[in-house]
Amino acid sequence: MAASVTAAVGALSRLSRPLYCLHRLVVSSRPDPRLRGPPSHGFGTAAWLQKEQKVVAEASRYKERPWAYLESEEYKERYGSSPVWSGYRRNHKGSIPPQKTRKTCIRGEKVSGNPCPICRDPDIIVHPQNVALLEQFISPHSGMVHDAFLTGVCRKQQKKLQEAITTARDEGLLQFQIPYVEFSGKDYSNSHDAVGSTPRPPALADGDTWYKWYSEIIPDEQEVAKVRKTYKAYLKQSCC
Repeated sequence: MAASVTAAVGALSRLSRPLYCLHRLVVSSRPDPRLRGPPSHGFGTAAWLQKEQKVVAEASRYKERPWAYLESEEYKERYGSSPVWSGYRRNHKGSIPPQKTRKTCIRGEKVSGNPCPICRDPDIIVHPQNVALLEQFISPHSGMVHDAFLTGVCRKQQKKLQEAITTARDEGLLQFQIPYVEFSGKDYSNSHDAVGSTPRPPALADGDTWYKWYSEIIPDEQEVAKVRKTYKAYLKQSCC
């Protein structure tokens, strides 16, 4: 009885294998919906062109005014009042994250699986006039640019951020603190004796020291002997 059941199961599996292979062939022969291109026949060309124009218009609607996206309802629904990098976590192997972010998230037409907070949203454009975006990457306490390890942006976007912040500060769009130095009115020039240049040596006779008080100092003979013993190998021997 058991042998007959085993034989029946084997026969059913052999019959279902060609059907399964045929199903895979039919499924694999279907066109990939992600591949974009004009239809091969004449019908539907106008609809495809309208769709392409709509995609291009949506991609470039914030290109001329990148700061308008941060004021739109779409941005508020997606990010709220939090920065764009808040809650971002990069996929990585192991429990310890890498010390450096990736060089870039987009290479040609290939996008990485987990792009950085700027590369994942095509409407976010780094620009010196996009002040609301730049302020999210500046520390409110120190005024310095957040490190890429904290925000998670790739090194390419981090370089763009630093350049845009520098340009915005030079153009007066971003405020930054300059340390205040209060001058007391003292003379900070180098004309006084404390920081002035060394005067010319006076005309000294043979045997006279530079300072008069130096000749009045009598050194201790025991200390001199101790120093000579310590540096005996380095002292020049007198010919006398």
